Amino acid sequence: MKTPRSLRLHIGVFGRRNAGKSSLINALAGKDVAIVSDVPGTTTDPVFMDVELDGLPVTFVDTAGIDDVGELGKLRVEKTMEILNKVDVALLVVDATVGFEEYENRLLKLLTESTTPFAVVVNKIDLVDFDDEILKKYRHVKVSAKQDINISEVIKTILKIAPDIDESQYLDDLIDPGDLVVLNIPIDLGAPKGRLIYPQVQAIRNILDRGASCIVVKERELKWALDGLKKDPKMVITDSHAFMRAAADTPKSIPLTSFSILEARFKTGNLPELVRGAMQIRELKPGDRVLVAEACTHHPSPDDIGRVKIPRWIRNIAGDVRFDHVMGGSFPEDLSEYKLVIHCGACTITRRHMQYRMRKALAKGVPITNYGIVIAFVHGILPRALEMFPDALAVIREYESESEQS
Repeated sequence: MKTPRSLRLHIGVFGRRNAGKSSLINALAGKDVAIVSDVPGTTTDPVFMDVELDGLPVTFVDTAGIDDVGELGKLRVEKTMEILNKVDVALLVVDATVGFEEYENRLLKLLTESTTPFAVVVNKIDLVDFDDEILKKYRHVKVSAKQDINISEVIKTILKIAPDIDESQYLDDLIDPGDLVVLNIPIDLGAPKGRLIYPQVQAIRNILDRGASCIVVKERELKWALDGLKKDPKMVITDSHAFMRAAADTPKSIPLTSFSILEARFKTGNLPELVRGAMQIRELKPGDRVLVAEACTHHPSPDDIGRVKIPRWIRNIAGDVRFDHVMGGSFPEDLSEYKLVIHCGACTITRRHMQYRMRKALAKGVPITNYGIVIAFVHGILPRALEMFPDALAVIREYESESEQS
């Protein structure tokens, strides 16, 4: 199966128009995947290209030139700068025939201030012998994308500075070799016909890689499957849609959680903060605004979890709360008007992208949480869903203690 884009290393390529960004991507990929032209501004919106880089599945993001002009150019530059916060590695491509000017220096400043590992790639050294004192301050490689000079050095640099994207972090610390895990996967209106959604596939693969085993059942067969086992499984993982029924059918001696909670833990690395966000549901009042963010772009079903069910459940608790919805790559720049952000499991975006969204919300003082956590919370089973995660469970205990004291 092709590695999903959300688990590929994302490499953003930045620089002025006609610096050779697309040519560099083609040279690194070893084939023509990006459009190359001598006409400045050929690349407009960011373009995503999936390739294998020295055996590593990566996604190159070819961006518009940071010196693009006009009103449309301004919008393109804004999209380019937004990509900077979402990629795992950044390459600043400098045209050796031009050198470091305003645009390059501005990007260097932004890259230095960000947490994104980056390198400077000086292109077109076949045309001019380039040297500059500024290069001594940064990791850099001098190349000719057209002449294939030093391209292998760029690949080595990328692999050296790239963060580790380890799928095993999804379940590895929760299971041991020889364990049995039961996966409860309902087939509902939102399920893709003929296939499983990626968090389910990810769990199966992680379980098998760990040397454990799994049983996959639909929600109606869960109780029957558990009753037929000679010993209790290590855990039950359910789709959030079936949380209530799964909680009723799973003995309390067996740990229970959801794919969405596991995905949120994996993508954010901060499950306790997401639980704090869910606790804010108790503080919502009629008229408050909540943002529901879904990273994928599926067509909403008649009983859609983010557009219908979650708003209904929260209104049953807090009254006439107002909900706004965004999908795909859309995420508001200004979140200050919201009392809470409720995000999907983020299975279609990278860890860095999800962590960027989380930091963005928290920087504005806006709590953020996740679909699966909200569903467990509104149905009163969140403590049980977090039994395997003591640090997250402690957040609930803190809130309960504060409530008793007040």
